[in-house]
Formats: sequence, structure tokens, C-alpha cells
Amino acid sequence: MREIELLAPAANADIAIEAIRHGADAVYIGGPGYGARKNAANSIEDIRRVVDFAHIFRAKVYVTVNTIVYQSELMSVERMIYDLYRIGVDALIVQDMGILRLQIPPIALHASTQCDTRDVAKAKFLEAVGFSQIVLARELTLTEIRDICDAVTIPVECFVHGALCVSYSGRCHTSCFTTGRSANRGECAQICRLPFTLRDADNKILADNCHLLSLKDLNTLDILDQLLDAGVSSFKIEGRLKDMDYVKNVTAAYSQRLNNIISQYPDKYKRSSQGNSIIEFTPQLDKSFNRGFTHYFLEDRRPSNISQPATPKSMGEVIEDISTLNNGDGISYFTSGGEYKGVMVNGIKGNKIIGNRPFILPKGAKIHRTYDRMWQSILAKKSAERRLSLDISINRHFVTARDERGVEVTVPLNCRIEKARKPMNFRSYFNKLGNTEFQLHNFECSLSDTEFIKASDLTKLKHDIISTLRSTARATYRYDYRRSEDLNYEYPDKILTYRDNVANPLAETFFHDHGVKKIESAMEIGINPSHDRLMTTRHCILREQGWCLKNKDRKKINLPLSLISGNMRFRLAFDCVRCEMHVLRR
Repeated sequence: MREIELLAPAANADIAIEAIRHGADAVYIGGPGYGARKNAANSIEDIRRVVDFAHIFRAKVYVTVNTIVYQSELMSVERMIYDLYRIGVDALIVQDMGILRLQIPPIALHASTQCDTRDVAKAKFLEAVGFSQIVLARELTLTEIRDICDAVTIPVECFVHGALCVSYSGRCHTSCFTTGRSANRGECAQICRLPFTLRDADNKILADNCHLLSLKDLNTLDILDQLLDAGVSSFKIEGRLKDMDYVKNVTAAYSQRLNNIISQYPDKYKRSSQGNSIIEFTPQLDKSFNRGFTHYFLEDRRPSNISQPATPKSMGEVIEDISTLNNGDGISYFTSGGEYKGVMVNGIKGNKIIGNRPFILPKGAKIHRTYDRMWQSILAKKSAERRLSLDISINRHFVTARDERGVEVTVPLNCRIEKARKPMNFRSYFNKLGNTEFQLHNFECSLSDTEFIKASDLTKLKHDIISTLRSTARATYRYDYRRSEDLNYEYPDKILTYRDNVANPLAETFFHDHGVKKIESAMEIGINPSHDRLMTTRHCILREQGWCLKNKDRKKINLPLSLISGNMRFRLAFDCVRCEMHVLRR
């Protein structure tokens, strides 16, 4: 059977723990530094708390060390990795290949989506150099994903939900070039979410003040079975900057859907962690932040309607009946002029919404609820618990306990057995396992109901059982370790100049070791004339607008096109053979 992992994001330790409670098999979280979300850093002690909780359920903790690293930072990264290894982190998510040349402990390494893995050759290379898991680029089709999964022996990880970067990850230099804040250093300024004016070669306006590079959010809940069938083993939810209620809701939704699919194929798949998550609400994805949903390129190499040019803000859920609104809800709508505005609901009077300020809702306008006060109040409370099933067997001398992780312990029954004054139900006593991670499943007892053990003795016995189970589980936890590197395996594109994200001598050494002849430094080290291409994307503005150059009936466009926002001006180039769009700095 293939182990299936639902991988949830965590901005902090509390969110990570709730993600696991709500059904995650693993979480990814930022460490003290060098993560691709600079504002989602966490201390070693906070990550230790997550590790201790996650490992109870055999869930894993991955720490993002996925920025490019400067030479002056290499020793600091090395020390941080030792600290993470010491507290039991399961793996590091890595972009900078210089890390593979550091003197680090044998912790498992995962290739970040920042590595831009889009084909079989790149995936096989990453497997050969020692990565234990590969995070694929978001832009792939199901067929391309299947080809990669068939070609490698290590688990393949795919994003299944959340925000989409318009550029191939790791290859967007727009923020670095325009603001000095590098996406490859965890400081993306999100230039792609800005409004742009699109002009042709004659400076004619083709689109004005539109978010032409802003994509809808990914949602694959309805095609998870197809991703499973393609060979995906790890299903990744985006959102290390998202809040608690987002992670609870999305994690619960995908966990329940995976369980439903796996129940149909019990001989093919199983969850990689243990424990039953009891969700105390009905997950609903459109109640969490979203810009509208798309399957992106999964089902079509040339999809349309994947962008959200009207606004980069949350579209929430569409409300058909205003009577379902509650005081304190937040709603949004488009004005007759196309502006996206919001208001708080103060009440409903007849068929009219009373807002906290005057507003005019255009006739026929869709109402989007972007804040559901009642929903938020539910998620603000305890909304899930997770339990491990436990079997207990008692005879006159010993108690044996075995949980669903396969941990089995035997403790002596050092209790005085007396004659009962009234029938005693031993099972009902062991049903009460208190605020522990266990839930009694099967119970066998050779003692008769005419025999009696004092409550204090049974309490101590339960304590001994649980304590022994916990210590045994910790001692038997199995780690994945770093795989060996095949130094003779050549980089698949060694003939071309390598210029993406090499920011330290160790990364240069790595690529030279694998046959790359010429390497240019990353833009973050210093902009040079070859750094002309700021972004490469499968999202094509021409296709999205219905002007695809491959369409004979298209509107005639005077190329080249330019994108302008404020004092920023970019030129667009189109590679119709590869079906890619390039955003150029000049």
C-alpha cells in the first residue's frame, strides 16, 4: 500500500498543532530563519513543541529552509540545522543546493517547489543527489505529474489548495528587481497582485487597471482521486501566512475527502499517520480566504479563466439568500463601475441589507460573504480532537495494551483483588481515559464481575499503562534519514548556462560537481545584463483575453505588449512553442 500524506501549513506552533488535530499527516513550518516566508519564523523551542505533539500520532514535521543562502550565512544555517535535528524534526525543505555541501547531520531533505521541478529529468536528478521527497511545480498537468511519479521511487508532493504564484517558483525576480525584496529570500512584495495597464506596441490601452497577473486560488478537492491515481503521495495545502481558522477548515476538508477515497481502495492506500480526527463542524472551503477557485493546469495544458483580474482580495462565498446573513458578517460586491467594495452587516430589513455605512448595491450584483461571524465563532473554539484507538487485555497477573500505532506494552497487575460487594464493570472504568490521546476500542478482562479492585489502584494502573505507551512510542519512532548522493549523476541541462539562485560558493561547487560548466550568480548578488527575464509563467495574458496567437480567429494584437503599474513598466514576450509568457525588465 502507498502511504498518503496530507501536508498542512503552519505560521506558528499553535496552528501546527491544530492542523494535526484536524487531520494533517504532516505540517511544514518555518524555523528561526531562512524560510521562504520571512514573517512566519518560529523558535527552536516552539518547533520542539510541535514535534512532541505530532510524533504522538506519527505525524511528521518539516521545516522550511528554502531561501537562497549567502556565503556569510552558511555557518549560521549549518548551526540551525543541527538544532532542528536535535529536537527531532523529520525533514528540511530546501532550495539552495549549497546546503548539500554543508557539514550537517543526516536529516532527510525535501526538494522545495522553489527548485522548479517540471519534468522527469529534473525529478530524477533530485532523487539521485539525495532528496527524499520532491515538491513539484504547481503548473503541471495530471499527465506530466504521472510521468514524474512513474520515473522516481521517492514520494512526490503536489500542491492541492491555496494561493498560486503566477511565475514558476524560484524563477520570479520581479520583486527583487523592483523593490530589492527577493521572493527567494522570503520577502516577496507580491508585484503580481498589483493592478496593471496593458498597452500594445502603439501605446494603445488594451486593458486598464486590471490585476492581469493575479491568479485564482487552487482547489483540487473534487479531483483528489485523479491526483492519487497519478501517483502523488503528499498533498500540500498552501498557506504558511494563513490564520488558524483557514488551516482548520481546509485541513479538515481535505482530510475527510482523502479518508473517503482511501476507504474505497483499502488495499491501495493508507494514511501515513495514525489517529482519528473528530471534526466538530462541517468544512466549507469557500468560507475561507479565496480569490475564486481553479484546477489551474491539471486537466488542460491551455486553460482559460484561471486569473482574477477584478481583485486580488477574497471572494468568500456567494450568498443567494440574504436571510442567511447575520449581524456582524462582512460582505463584498462589485459596484456598477467595477470597484470591489465591502461593508459590515448591521441587520436585514425586508429584502434590504442594512450596513454599518451607507452603500448602494447595484441591481443584480452578486453578494460575497467574506466574513461569517457565526462560522468564525465556531472555529475560534475547540473544533476537533484526535484520538488513538487502544486495545486493553487484563488477566490476573498482567495488563497488555496495544494502540493503533502498533505500540504494545505489558505492565504487571500489582493490585489487590478482592471480592466485590456489587458487580463491577471494569470496561466502563477503562473507558474513562481522561484528557489523553487514547480512546478505548477493544477490551478483554479475565476477572469476573464479582471481583473488585480499588479505584485508586485502577487509576495508578491506567497511569502506568499510558506512561509506558508514551515512552515506548517515543523510543520506537522511526525517522527518515538523508539519502546518499550520486556524485556521478550529471545535471540534465549542463550545457546551458545555469543562472537561477546560485548565491554562495558551495552551491556553485554542487553544480560543478554534477557537470554544469558555466554558472551565473543569482540576481540577489547583483543585477547584470543577462538578468533580463524577471518571470516565466504558463499563464498567458493573450490566451486569458481570448487573443491566443495559435487561434486563427483571434483579435489582431500589435506586439510587443507592455504592462505598466505606477512607475513600473515590463515588456511581455510569448513563447508559443512552450506555451509560456515571459515578463521582461526592458
